Amino acid sequence: MKGLLYQIKSIAKRFLPSFLISGYHFTLAFIAALFYRFPGQKIKVIGVTGTNGKSSVVEMISRILIEAGYPTASLSSIRFQIGDQVEINDKRMTMPGRFFVQRFLSRAIRAGCRYLVLEVTSEGIKQHRHRFITFDAVVFTNLSPEHIESHGGFENYRRAKGELFKATSKIHIVNLDDENSEFFLQFPAKEKWGYGLKISSNPGLRTVRAGRVEILVDGSRFIIDGQEFRLKLLGEFNIYNALAAVSLARSQGIGLDVCQRALDKVEGLPGRLEKVITSPFTAFVDYAFTPNALEKVYRVASTHRQSSAQKLVCILGSCGGGRDKWKRPVLGRIAGQHCQEIILTNEDPYDEDPQAIIDQIAAGVELGQRQPTVYSGDDISGKPACYKVIDRRSAINKGLSLTQPGDVMIITGKGCEPSMCLAGGQRILWDDRKVVREEYEKLRNNHGESKRLS
Repeated sequence: MKGLLYQIKSIAKRFLPSFLISGYHFTLAFIAALFYRFPGQKIKVIGVTGTNGKSSVVEMISRILIEAGYPTASLSSIRFQIGDQVEINDKRMTMPGRFFVQRFLSRAIRAGCRYLVLEVTSEGIKQHRHRFITFDAVVFTNLSPEHIESHGGFENYRRAKGELFKATSKIHIVNLDDENSEFFLQFPAKEKWGYGLKISSNPGLRTVRAGRVEILVDGSRFIIDGQEFRLKLLGEFNIYNALAAVSLARSQGIGLDVCQRALDKVEGLPGRLEKVITSPFTAFVDYAFTPNALEKVYRVASTHRQSSAQKLVCILGSCGGGRDKWKRPVLGRIAGQHCQEIILTNEDPYDEDPQAIIDQIAAGVELGQRQPTVYSGDDISGKPACYKVIDRRSAINKGLSLTQPGDVMIITGKGCEPSMCLAGGQRILWDDRKVVREEYEKLRNNHGESKRLS
């Protein structure tokens, strides 16, 4: 039955005019809101949008609101949470359908939640899933090319994100260090906040800036208006995520001391540069599936090599279903520039040929191999090795077998996603983190590998 519905939806998308499809989605949004008595107008809703970092910002905002004593619900690609009740997001949709969202809002209200923090995607906006929800504040993280084929170009993608700001007149929070910040600042709002590392004072905005920034091997340290923060999350991009969360908190009258206490308790986020092996080498699992995100996580992962003589072993693929084919060779080029061992594998092929997807990434790897590495002082010489292993479990096993003490292995594209999407709408249970640990134990228990991996 699921397979038949999947085929019907695919045919409808291909042949029905766009205005009919949009009208269908809008009507569903209205019916869902009406059925649940418009819950999105009875609770403070915070919307977070952008290309990367949305889930992390949702998590950080939620932690701060809870620390401040507010009963809070959140909905992101990582999980659905209402108070102490947590469910894994197994929908394979960052922003689920209209009936799910409206029902979730209704449940949060019944549970006594004061706030709901919602991850808002461009596809969700395009399908009117944000309609009939009164947002108290909206947050913009950053923007880089994504869903280009679905939206018909970058401008349309950016315009879709802007619809959320256009529909919200209360509080706008914008990453001022992003080159698209002016686009999001143009929309009228009662209150505007900007954040960043490079910003200066702006008379038209309330700003949150991180100063005296130190990037550490196990996180970062920075100052906001005299309050010191020690973040246990890796990478400069997580400082930006923290600044977004702090800006939202300040807009709600929450003090920096509360923000500091909340963020200090964040030890890690599921599937976001999550360490799954710490010795004798390091293995990370990360959600990165855009070129911008992939480059950033490779830079951070590389700093965890014990010396410049150690390797960065990368396992990656690219989503199928006709989604953003343009980025496949770009992802490959980035891997070719950063990694010493590359294993290309299946991710979520949907109805596409997995081998064809891998071959398209491989074309980019060859280009990246011909370009100089981005790391100065890197004494690893020679052309990176590239392997094509369709089965993702076998690819992870291959990566582990290539990883030596002191090396770093990173598996990207799925993070903590609990399934893999195959042809005909089929799904199989999957968790990169679990598979890495299972395959590592197999190698440890293998007599030929036990000495090297112990």
